[in-house]
Amino acid sequence: MNKNKHLLLWSSLGVLALLVAAAVEENFLKTWRRIQASASTAQGPIDVHLRQIVVPDLKVTDRCVSCHVGMAPGMADLQGGPVLAAHKPMVHDPNEFGCTVCHGGQGLATEQADAHGEVRFWPEPMIPTRYASAGCGACHSHLRVTDLGQMREGRNLVERYDCLACHRIDGRGGTLRPGGAGGMEGPDLSHVGITGLDPDWYQEHLAQYEKAETGPWKHSFGPVDDKDRQAMEGFLKSRVGASELIEAKALFHSLGCRGCHKIQGVGGDDGPDLTRFGERDPHLLDFSHVPGEHTFVHWIAEHFRWPAKVVAGSKMPDLGLTEPQIDKLTLYMLSLRQSHFPEAYWPKDRILVERFREREFATDGATLFGTFCAACHGPAGEGRRFPESSPFPSVANPDFLAVASDDFLAETIRRGRPGRRMPAWNEAEGGLRDGEIAEVVAHLRRMAGVDKPEVVSPRPRWVQAGVDPGRRLYAAHCAGCHGAQGDGVEAPALNNPILLSTATDTYLLETIRRGRRGTAMPGFAAPSSPAYPALSPTDIESIVAFIRTWEDSSK
Repeated sequence: MNKNKHLLLWSSLGVLALLVAAAVEENFLKTWRRIQASASTAQGPIDVHLRQIVVPDLKVTDRCVSCHVGMAPGMADLQGGPVLAAHKPMVHDPNEFGCTVCHGGQGLATEQADAHGEVRFWPEPMIPTRYASAGCGACHSHLRVTDLGQMREGRNLVERYDCLACHRIDGRGGTLRPGGAGGMEGPDLSHVGITGLDPDWYQEHLAQYEKAETGPWKHSFGPVDDKDRQAMEGFLKSRVGASELIEAKALFHSLGCRGCHKIQGVGGDDGPDLTRFGERDPHLLDFSHVPGEHTFVHWIAEHFRWPAKVVAGSKMPDLGLTEPQIDKLTLYMLSLRQSHFPEAYWPKDRILVERFREREFATDGATLFGTFCAACHGPAGEGRRFPESSPFPSVANPDFLAVASDDFLAETIRRGRPGRRMPAWNEAEGGLRDGEIAEVVAHLRRMAGVDKPEVVSPRPRWVQAGVDPGRRLYAAHCAGCHGAQGDGVEAPALNNPILLSTATDTYLLETIRRGRRGTAMPGFAAPSSPAYPALSPTDIESIVAFIRTWEDSSK
């Protein structure tokens, strides 16, 4: 009996001690309590209690402000450690949407690891602070972003024309200068891409310049070249308050990534759809070949460094990216996410993309080529070769564009090359519109300096030469690179239904006759070496006639 009494007594005391410890822990030792206890205002210490932001329409309840008290409504002027700092200025009030909407994490939690989502099985960890602007992608679909080269050119021109004498952009400019020049006479342009750029800004500025006799209008402004003004306007329209993210998106538009990946239904299909890549659950990723920490951010960065090593069998080539480029692309990948909010909360840019099919990328030829074509054909259309793959041709080669018509180029882009890595880019498959394809064609001609074909074919089919001589000549001079059956080995596949249906006899004949400078394709009109003797016009026509037999056999 005494043993039972002792057991009951001591177990009760143990339970009581646990309850007291739990009460002390919950009411005095919680991290958020200690943080709030260290905070004060000019009037004295703040009241210590659990704080949260509740947005019923978004089904959001975030207790992040229990620790980050300075970001709670009406608490922006706290004194204390860095965790009490106020939120950075935003276009919209963060308290209207909560915290996890943009930053990720577990809103109801009050412990750091739980709240940041750094615990097992939580599928939406917090976006690291250095990539915080990636959270904008949950709601926004920033529009008409150019490639990185054009964006930087626009930025340089804005500085060269001294716009920062009067305007502040992304925290720079608008400072006082000797003689009274500058000093924020003009509005802050950091968000002009949202508010809208006045289409008459230049005429109004020019009128002020012509009227002024001295001061900033005379010293810091002057006539602007039309081409420069367009580049400056392109840069200014991209200023939406998330400059790091916009620059990361511009880099993505420069590397040809959409050549293999779709976003919002536009792009290639060799790689996975990236529309919501930033929402992937990191616990479902394979870290077998990823050294270092097992986080989503580290997996993305390592995949950009060694694609085939991280994902076995990946077709993605090693693009030779620099570490700053990898960092920017990681930011952009994290931004590829979508909130499930009611449409009443959607920003204008997202509505324009999802309801009115507005483009997230600029539709000039340079940006279109950069985002869809550059990965395979090179940033200057010079052609590329990756390990264990057939070479990609130089599409900006002047010899190619001298014999290729605009219709041939457009049809090649529109219909692709079945059986090869070149997909069809028509609107139903790759997502490009006819006007955009025309822009790419015009850009190719600008890069090569070839305004129009030098030779125009009177008829698509006119060669009447013998097939048997052509077969022997093809085997002797062409099969080594183009394959015995035209399937392509070290050169483009000639036995391709789209090529054969769109290429004229003149195009084929002129290509063989001229060759392609800067490539392994010699011109057969004149001897270039003992291995490549000159062929007569009849010989070349015979090769064209033989190539045409593949077209006949495919019907």
